Amino acid sequence: MTVDTPASSRTRTPSPATPADGSSPSADLGLSSVLTGSLPPTLGTPGAPERYQVDAVFRRRPLPEEVDAIMSAEPHDALPAAGYPGVTLRVADRRLEIGNSNLEELENGLATVLADLLAGISGRVRQAQSAAFDRAAAAADIEHTRAEDVIQRAGRIAFDPTPASD
Repeated sequence: MTVDTPASSRTRTPSPATPADGSSPSADLGLSSVLTGSLPPTLGTPGAPERYQVDAVFRRRPLPEEVDAIMSAEPHDALPAAGYPGVTLRVADRRLEIGNSNLEELENGLATVLADLLAGISGRVRQAQSAAFDRAAAAADIEHTRAEDVIQRAGRIAFDPTPASD
């Protein structure tokens, strides 16, 4: 039987792997919304630019490995292959700056391409972190076994004098 406690009485203690913002690094790095305040003020007018930067807000703070992957050649090669040759990506804190794009392009498929790209990056980062954790755990087990063996060997040593012959 489980007892549900009110959310107000539960506290969350972040683990070392939990980002400071309280989000879970196991969740895919996705985008939650467009930062409308950063859009050109002339949108919807005859003087509106055709292409511009669209800032999108990440659902959680990206891990350093995710930022590195976003800034690597992979996404910049994937975007032209998906039909978005001029689009650029840049991470600025909790925002993804989508350069040389527009809202129409995002509505018509670029948003899905970016979501898939970010989910793939998050999955690969999680796999790499899991493999590193497994290697560290195996190394710790080996070290523990070695230390136990040394302690046992040292414990078998007796500093007893040679019995006297009568």
